Amino acid sequence: MAPKYSNLDLVDQVDGFPNAATHPVAFAERTADHARFMYLSHTVGLIIPRVLEALQDVALSGDWWEITPGVVRLLGDTVEERTKNMDETTRRWRKAKRFEVLSGWRDERYTIYAPKGAPCFYMERCATPLFGVVAYGSHMTVYIPATPTTPLRIWVPRRAAGKATYPGMLDNTVAGGMGDGASPWECIIKEAAEEASLEGSYVRAHAKAVGFVSYFYVRHADAGGEAGLLQPEVEYCYDMIVKEPHEGGPVPKPFDGEVDEHILMDVDEVIENLGAGKFKPNCSAVLLDFFIRHGVLTAENEPDYLEIYSRLHRRLEFPTR
Repeated sequence: MAPKYSNLDLVDQVDGFPNAATHPVAFAERTADHARFMYLSHTVGLIIPRVLEALQDVALSGDWWEITPGVVRLLGDTVEERTKNMDETTRRWRKAKRFEVLSGWRDERYTIYAPKGAPCFYMERCATPLFGVVAYGSHMTVYIPATPTTPLRIWVPRRAAGKATYPGMLDNTVAGGMGDGASPWECIIKEAAEEASLEGSYVRAHAKAVGFVSYFYVRHADAGGEAGLLQPEVEYCYDMIVKEPHEGGPVPKPFDGEVDEHILMDVDEVIENLGAGKFKPNCSAVLLDFFIRHGVLTAENEPDYLEIYSRLHRRLEFPTR
């Protein structure tokens, strides 16, 4: 059966916002009615019209916003003041049920960065797509290498059917957002235990940092909340080689209820499920990057190789950590 989605289609799903550097006309057209979210002279996010409208309602959003044509600034002289003002606004929106995405409130703070990796302010995780600011996560691919008689195989979890976001879809072996100032490494250790019951000591001894993927996601309805919200992201990537289960290799097991099962899939099965659109969009990006690094996806077998590679490592238009 022919795949429903090409590899480039999968990239388009997760990197759906025009790049100002490579497509300046499309970027200008797309952002004509957007506002730049500014800190000093730096753009830290992009705000779509429906969010701008809410900010302009002082009774709803408070008077700690400076709004001029095409530009929004969060007032406050310190990180703490800006954090307090952002928190007050988003809590007001949540109480008023202004945006559906805020129904996923987690009391988990994300760091929004000024230049040179300095914190600009902190904000609730589920509110970040309302302001088009950069979010961060860590993803790990746990795999059994190929042998002369067996193909490379990957442990693939199926997300719980009851999850609010992407229920029942396939995921990376371990993945999670980086909240509360956690480092990428701390995040992957924590998520490995919570999502896959993998011992921290084992992960520390065997997992290896292998780079990152970055993209500018325009959220789908399956992401939870309003479709069309903006979510530029950086996902730090890790690989971990394990042995066969019968040789004593660890077997990922659900722990915190976010995963229903873990399936050991060979490369062809993963490729088939990618083409069928069964993976969560950003997990497809991480797997394509894995395939490139491991020689599964090459310039010889993928006509869109250069575009796929470059767009999986997009230079974002905002300050990063």
